[in-house]
Amino acid sequence: MPELPEMENYRIQLSKHILDLPITEVVVNREKSINKDTETFRSELIRRQVIFVERRGKYLLFHLDNGRRLMLHLMLGGLMYLGSREDRPDRTTQIEIGFGQDLVLYFIGLRLGHLHLHSAKEVEEILSHLGPEPLDRRMNETRFNTIFGKRRGSLKTALLNQDVIAGIGNCYADEIAFVAGLKPSAKLQDLNEEDLSRLYHAMREVLISATEAGGYMEMPFMSGDTLTGGSNDLCRVYDREGETCPRCGDVIIKGEMNGRKVFYSPGCQHDR
Repeated sequence: MPELPEMENYRIQLSKHILDLPITEVVVNREKSINKDTETFRSELIRRQVIFVERRGKYLLFHLDNGRRLMLHLMLGGLMYLGSREDRPDRTTQIEIGFGQDLVLYFIGLRLGHLHLHSAKEVEEILSHLGPEPLDRRMNETRFNTIFGKRRGSLKTALLNQDVIAGIGNCYADEIAFVAGLKPSAKLQDLNEEDLSRLYHAMREVLISATEAGGYMEMPFMSGDTLTGGSNDLCRVYDREGETCPRCGDVIIKGEMNGRKVFYSPGCQHDR
């Protein structure tokens, strides 16, 4: 599932290419991916312009020139491709939005994901449960320690809880735990101030590095894009079962927590 780095990479690239261009075409191939009937959805978008692209957690918000918002959540397996009609990807698309003369944003893999049209107030209400952004300038070490220092339960469960902190998913939770030298199963109530400090700095390091490298998406965002997916090789434990830990040389283990895969190095990750 795309997480903060992947969605932030999409936000940055979309902001360079689609802003202020008129929406000239809307194709809906899967009506379950939208929240209105196809004709209403299409008519509300045609001739509108995207004036700003915002990311909130794992969501992208396309701000339209009439004040409404397109709210995207890619969920598991979702991705986007921006190109011409001739450059159309050889994939099944659920939604296609054309901009200007010959630029199309293709939404792919929206089996669980969705693209919904809402008012600004509706979006605010829908996303009101989300916790703070981990890389927001207001998320300093003191605030982080306050949030995590008063919680109980496992480290990974807290990192994945979008009500606690927004944008972190399975992959980066394991990578953050690794950089911090903590097991994903470590109990928050057992961590001291030094442990929390390591965790805070690990979170920033992992998310910033992954964002700068373009996240781990499986295909480029557009023709000539050499950035998207660049962090695939940066993962040190996630999906590395049986490989050698780059820090201690132990064998990376794959386990399960609450029905989710978990990867860690038993030689250098500890309960605290």
